[in-house]
Amino acid sequence: MTADSIMAAPERRTCRICGPDLDFDFTMAFQPLVDLAAGQVYGHEALVRGTNGEGAGEVLSRLTPATVYRFDQACRVKALKLAHALGGRSTLSINFLPNAVYAPASCIQATLEVSYQLGWPADRINFEITETEQVRNRAHLQNIINTYREMGFKTALDDFGTGYANLDLLVDLQPDVVKIDRALIRDIPEQPRRQTVVNAVIGVANRLGIGLVAEGVETLEEAIWLYSRGITRHQGYLYARPAIEALPGVDSALMHAVVEGARNSEGCR
Repeated sequence: MTADSIMAAPERRTCRICGPDLDFDFTMAFQPLVDLAAGQVYGHEALVRGTNGEGAGEVLSRLTPATVYRFDQACRVKALKLAHALGGRSTLSINFLPNAVYAPASCIQATLEVSYQLGWPADRINFEITETEQVRNRAHLQNIINTYREMGFKTALDDFGTGYANLDLLVDLQPDVVKIDRALIRDIPEQPRRQTVVNAVIGVANRLGIGLVAEGVETLEEAIWLYSRGITRHQGYLYARPAIEALPGVDSALMHAVVEGARNSEGCR
């Protein structure tokens, strides 16, 4: 099966329990994930968008309780197909709604099928647990993470520091990655209280063997402070805005400037 035929296939290869077909279409934007220590883009996050550029909120407002399961699976399939068609071969991060997964081993089958067809290894798919939705059953979420890990997928706790994210989630869930939300990143070089919280998160994550990504990085000063504290993986407008149906890159000179800025700041202490 060719990439073109896979892209043309309908988003219907899901278990029959997952509800009716969607009555609207959508697409994906992609934002790069930067590894400053390696000096490269190591992946992209897929972000849902309307076909006319509408934001995620507009698309999500069209969901009903009957279609949320279908939509969650369709997002995974769409993200993989688009990323592959655009030439992506690195890590792909895909958001998922924990309460839209009723049986992890069954609900992942469409994703497994498409990733196999595309030759996209499971260890290069990272599922981000969105914290805009309250987790009603933590044991169920733990089961999802364990099932995905056994299949070779990675998991990340998104939007940490806002919404329903708590430190005890790190202990209970043991995700591979925690993404520190913009709420804790904003103006952090001049915010001692935010620095205290982020430093605590760094310590806990290091002790638990959890990787960290700073998301929502918008200024060079924020990036330098974070890198100097050992958070070398970033995402945010400083590096690139999400691009609809495109895989944006990052200026290598910018990445170098962050690393050099951190080195200089260390020397000034």
